[in-house]
Amino acid sequence: MTKMKPGLTLLSVILLAGALSACGGNDGNEEKSSASPSQSETAEGTADAKEVTITLSTDNSQDAVNTANAYIAAFEKKYPNIKVELETRPGGTEGDNIVKTRLATGDMTDVFFYNSGSLMQALTPEKNMVDLTNEAFQQNVIDSFKSTVSYNGKVYGAPTASTMAGGWFYNKKVYADLGLQVPKTWAELIANSEKIKEAGMTPVIGSYKDTWTSQLVVLADYYNVQAQVPSFAEDFTAHKATNAGTPAMLRAFEKLQELHDKGLMNKDLLATTYDVGLKMLAEGKGVQYPMLSFATPAILQNYPDQIENLGFFAQPGDDASSNGLTVWMPGAAYIYKESKHVEEAKQFVAFVASVEGTEVASTVSKPTGPYLIKGASIPDDVPSLVKDMLPYFDNNQTAPALEFVSPVKGPSLEQITVEVGSGIKDAKKGAEAYDQDVEKQAKQLGLSGW
Repeated sequence: MTKMKPGLTLLSVILLAGALSACGGNDGNEEKSSASPSQSETAEGTADAKEVTITLSTDNSQDAVNTANAYIAAFEKKYPNIKVELETRPGGTEGDNIVKTRLATGDMTDVFFYNSGSLMQALTPEKNMVDLTNEAFQQNVIDSFKSTVSYNGKVYGAPTASTMAGGWFYNKKVYADLGLQVPKTWAELIANSEKIKEAGMTPVIGSYKDTWTSQLVVLADYYNVQAQVPSFAEDFTAHKATNAGTPAMLRAFEKLQELHDKGLMNKDLLATTYDVGLKMLAEGKGVQYPMLSFATPAILQNYPDQIENLGFFAQPGDDASSNGLTVWMPGAAYIYKESKHVEEAKQFVAFVASVEGTEVASTVSKPTGPYLIKGASIPDDVPSLVKDMLPYFDNNQTAPALEFVSPVKGPSLEQITVEVGSGIKDAKKGAEAYDQDVEKQAKQLGLSGW
């Protein structure tokens, strides 16, 4: 995804091979004891320390800004000699380009929040980022996350938020009124959608005015792909497998085409925005919305009275016995290699990557999945739709989205999925177009086999 745009860059968690459910680790005291010497030496009480100002860049979504400001306020209170100035940038492809341009021109902030996974690898980490492999705070970070911010064996980032999942929001009230059950297979999802359509409501919300949202059906299907072809990510990266030539991967594009062919999405999907899509869902005018769970804070903020009417389920495959959830890793905090305040920047990143940091973040942004910091927990008052995801983690029924297990991520997927989802291209042609798109990216990365 490009995303996540709201990330999308979208913009994927993972289990995280099991990592997510492993959120029980060090307690707060253990986490604190892992602070680096520089942290301890500049802790509260060093009022006579020289004042330093560092800069931080994040995307301009309200949730991202709220979270960054919460980190800054708590950090500056704890370390009064370090001030943090916040800069914002657009989300999506425009924001990606700004980050790349600023790195190329030597004008990046000291710390920047950005995607993990394939998009991070495209930033030439060895040239542009400080190596954080041996920092003490990495002891608090769950290992499955580290692989998503690593390059050539070195770790360059720390998680800035909770995990996310790709799946389907649904209106529980409408489901109950129509006597529907959460689907465990794609055929059941289509059957539910047909009943919703007969009842006069939009079964599946399409918000293709914001093109990044068109990718979810394809990307959220990756749990089903890896369940059938465990080696797909490795083979795809080595150019031994393709989207169009792998039936399990092609099936993801076919699902998107089927939603269009059966008339299950709103007719004005090309003019409908993400914000309107959330409104349709909350009001029950649209009943199911393929989306990242990161949309939860926006729903909670704008439709607090409807939040408990909404639920979340994994995108079904064709076999109920292997139903599972595709997960997105959160973005990460990175330090610009040419920063003149690397030590202070490390202190800030260490704070973000602590139990205290997750507690600060959760006061302004409810987590959309488990945190990746040992000892961190999800507040009891998170919406029930977030709790809908926990059984998948508890039962080890999760898999990372493809962009977190392969560096190959084409920039044009969102345009291709708009075409498939609106009937301009069929599934096979869409998958073939994406194979051509990723080839350009793979060659730019210099991957073997391309």
